[in-house]
Amino acid sequence: MARSSFSVNGESVQFALSIDHGIWKGIDPRQGVDAVQDCAALADDAGFDSIWVNEDPDGWDAFQLLAACAGVTTTVRLGTGVTNHFYRPPSLMAASVATLDRLTNGRAFLGIGRGQPEVYRHALGLDVSDPLSQMESTIALLRSWWNAPFAASNAGKPFVSGLKRSIGPTQAPPIYIAAVGPKALDLAGRVADGVLFNELATPQYVKWAVGQVRSSALSCGRDPDGLSFFVNPALMVTADPEPVYARKKAFAVMVHALPGMERLLMTEAFNVPEIMGRVRIAMKTEEVLGRGGLFPELREAGDVEAATSMIPDGLIEAASAIGSLDYVRAKVRDFVAAGATHLFVDRRGLPKDSGQVRQLLRDVTARHS
Repeated sequence: MARSSFSVNGESVQFALSIDHGIWKGIDPRQGVDAVQDCAALADDAGFDSIWVNEDPDGWDAFQLLAACAGVTTTVRLGTGVTNHFYRPPSLMAASVATLDRLTNGRAFLGIGRGQPEVYRHALGLDVSDPLSQMESTIALLRSWWNAPFAASNAGKPFVSGLKRSIGPTQAPPIYIAAVGPKALDLAGRVADGVLFNELATPQYVKWAVGQVRSSALSCGRDPDGLSFFVNPALMVTADPEPVYARKKAFAVMVHALPGMERLLMTEAFNVPEIMGRVRIAMKTEEVLGRGGLFPELREAGDVEAATSMIPDGLIEAASAIGSLDYVRAKVRDFVAAGATHLFVDRRGLPKDSGQVRQLLRDVTARHS
């Protein structure tokens, strides 16, 4: 099945799928790879544009999972959602992406972010000074290698000096930056092929952020219409959204309470800084990050139940597309109007049959009758 494109608001939109560590919860470890491959094969057959496999320092190796996905897919693009230059140094990143690109016959992409510098500094003892500058150097180095894969490059100082590569990709894989704040959005507009927005971002935030990226691209002579914007509203058609909201609240108290991440929840309907400030206190976010902890430590130290109770249903509703078909269809139009070119579907709400998934994608992009 070829990758499918749909028209919403007169704009083209495609669909993406994120695979995270949660897919392995509650199943026999020997069935873990089967679960990932089954999910990837379903998305491929249903015509999804891309599959993103996350990578955190406390989790799995994304590229091994992506290689497993490569063997059961034919058209869907495969990449990290996301890795970073602290966890995976540029030379290793170049080798991993080039290998994946050859395994997939040119379907690889790289999703890259700055990670959580506190974790890498305290837990892993790495130099995390000026993370955005280091990310920019990493991207320059990868671009240099990928445009002339066998040439020596000094583009990525301080990471390498004149290193030649023996293996390159079949194409120059697209690079998408996970960006939230103005500086990262500016960097994406200057050097990336697009932006990945973390799960649960309001249309108001997306519109503002897309505008920032497009302005940055224009300022350095790039065509902003060539950029992609991947938005994750956890799209799910369901008659019972309340349990899904509860799960998304538990996600938000972990992720959106991290420094700067509350921007994603931008909305005039709620005092988001005040809400997330109280959440951070309940979760002991600053204390945990300060000693190099991340999600496992946050779950142990924080009061997850109290923190989730602080987040209104309406805030999750504003940042997601979860509910009846008519409701989801309207939210899809809101996100596309805000600038989204790709939307993520929540894997937990996918039918098991690829034909039914294709029908779901047609339904949520159809015009109101």
